[in-house]
Amino acid sequence: MRIARSLLAACVLALAGTVAIAAPAAASTPIDKKLSFTCPFPLIGRQKLDVEVKASFEVPSAPGGTFTTSDLAVAVTVPDKSTRGLALVGAASIEGTASAGVTLANGSLTLPLSLPLTVAKTAVPASGPFTTNASGSVPPVQLPNAGKTTLTIGNFSTRLTPKKADGSYTGLGSFTSDCTLDAGQDPVLLAFDLRSSRAYGVTGSTTLKTLGATAPLTGSVTGFTPAFDPAHAEFKVFGFVPGTADLRFTPDGPQAGELTGDGFVAHAKLALAVPRVTLFGLPVADAGCRASAPIPVDLKTGPGFALASGGPVSGQYAIPPLTGCGAFTAYLSSLVQGEGNTFALTLTAR
Repeated sequence: MRIARSLLAACVLALAGTVAIAAPAAASTPIDKKLSFTCPFPLIGRQKLDVEVKASFEVPSAPGGTFTTSDLAVAVTVPDKSTRGLALVGAASIEGTASAGVTLANGSLTLPLSLPLTVAKTAVPASGPFTTNASGSVPPVQLPNAGKTTLTIGNFSTRLTPKKADGSYTGLGSFTSDCTLDAGQDPVLLAFDLRSSRAYGVTGSTTLKTLGATAPLTGSVTGFTPAFDPAHAEFKVFGFVPGTADLRFTPDGPQAGELTGDGFVAHAKLALAVPRVTLFGLPVADAGCRASAPIPVDLKTGPGFALASGGPVSGQYAIPPLTGCGAFTAYLSSLVQGEGNTFALTLTAR
């Protein structure tokens, strides 16, 4: 029976390593979770074990970001009777591994995970209770979807090895125990709603390098998708011929991006239409005048930007040849085609 109790104490240690998977909650928010598990042991049968888990977490503010965990601390107090059981078989320390089961649910995504963990080598006293700590590494996880997001703990399995003072094995050798979460508890370690998008109003400008013109811009950015209002540029050809160009930047297909700390990079793909161009006040372009291919541009937040309030965003892009402009297509294309064009924007959270 005392040997069986030693198994119980060992499995308590393994459970500590397992529960260390507890992952993200609100940024800089401490979590203190108490759960009970039932584990089968030789001779003494199924036993209930209590564990306390503490951790801090960082949660993204929009889909496409990642959440991470830090400051994991799992403390398990081994009772005196289990300590004496371990001492009876000559165990001076105990160590091992664990495989923990959790389920990550993010919107429509349900992802079962099995996390490998390490039970640190812990000295076993001759008698009396002792406390052991276990640690594990939880890699950052990207959350692609909007909606309710939860991290739920499930069952776990342990492989433990008690050892004598000289490092040799006890009569127990290494053994495995599979444990289950007791019913009637809340198994959710983390729950939050990931907002589908963050919306900003836009002011700023775009500069067309070859044309030598700057056009004021207004519009919005929702998530990673920019939506600009129609813009108007004024320019001079050869330094004295007055001209104007209407510009229409619109999203071309799905837009992507990722969060970068308290900012983001939007990998925009834009269609550019130039439905009206004038020289000396006379229209010289057909209404179907447009860029011949989508325009990729990375819109990056700058110093001082905050997701909660907004700030500066900029990007550079190249304009491909124009098409559909009518008789002057080649000439008009030569006026605007080329690299080094820029967006200089200011976003304001709505």
